[in-house]
Amino acid sequence: MLKVAIILGSTRPGRNGEAVAKWVHGVATKKGGADYELVDIKDFDLPLLDEPAPPSMGQYTKPHTKAWSAKIDAFDAFVFVTPEYNHGTSGALKNAIDYLYKEWNNKAAGFVSYGSAGGVRAVEQLRLVMAELQVADVRAQVTLSLYDDFENFSVFKPRSRHESSVGTLLDQLLAWAGALKTLRNK
Repeated sequence: MLKVAIILGSTRPGRNGEAVAKWVHGVATKKGGADYELVDIKDFDLPLLDEPAPPSMGQYTKPHTKAWSAKIDAFDAFVFVTPEYNHGTSGALKNAIDYLYKEWNNKAAGFVSYGSAGGVRAVEQLRLVMAELQVADVRAQVTLSLYDDFENFSVFKPRSRHESSVGTLLDQLLAWAGALKTLRNK
């Protein structure tokens, strides 16, 4: 069975992303078709990239990097739950991604974003990063508006149509993840 990480990409106190990531996990679990796990980057306490060698060399020296590497390596695909801060993704998520290289390669990714403009600009940046990491990103994405999907910009109340959007994203993600798994198994 495919393993999919739903990566919570914000470490900010009072973050909206926790409710979003839990909702995505619930929708995914109900849909089935894979083993879904919520992965919170906050749990890995990653400082600004502090490894002496580039991630592409895979010569990790820090315990937090080794733990992060083992976690990400175990998955076939990822759903990144990202806020949009100043027209981009969170620095914490970008930093967590930059820690690794081969652990991301030949896997699939989808995006659920939130912000005043639905987080679309954060996803645009993440798609470029994924291309460099040899990750196939799916076309479908879920964009959540702070105005329409959150009460008072903080209490997550997604519009009902978003659940089917998550389903479409997952259908595409699992198809790509399955195809890419055969590439990794060669």
